[in-house]
Amino acid sequence: QVQLVESGGGLVQPGGSLRLSCVASGRTVSIRAMGWFRQAPGKEREFVAVINNSGVRTQHADSVKGRFTISRDNAKNTVYLQMNSLKAEDTAVYYCAGRTVAYVGTWSPGSVNFWGNGTLVTVSS
Repeated sequence: QVQLVESGGGLVQPGGSLRLSCVASGRTVSIRAMGWFRQAPGKEREFVAVINNSGVRTQHADSVKGRFTISRDNAKNTVYLQMNSLKAEDTAVYYCAGRTVAYVGTWSPGSVNFWGNGTLVTVSS
């Protein structure tokens, strides 16, 4: 079993920044790539970013490219999502995700093997 626990969400003003963290525990050797999704009220869950195990390869959704950056610290079994220049439309529950396949590309929700419980990000003045 793999457990993913997110933290770092909260209320931030438009233009502000937040850093989300996701700590993995349990059978982490089975994870080949980690990512982030988000789900806004009334909308489907959407891909945000992915990073491979070495941290060398990443991909970000067009909607966040240039504003969000995914990274990882393998010594801490932690993946981060640095979010800058936040907009109201970034408001969502953000979910950490893990896959047993080392695919660095746009993930579909159905392809994810492990999910965290989510952390709420609200961008509002």
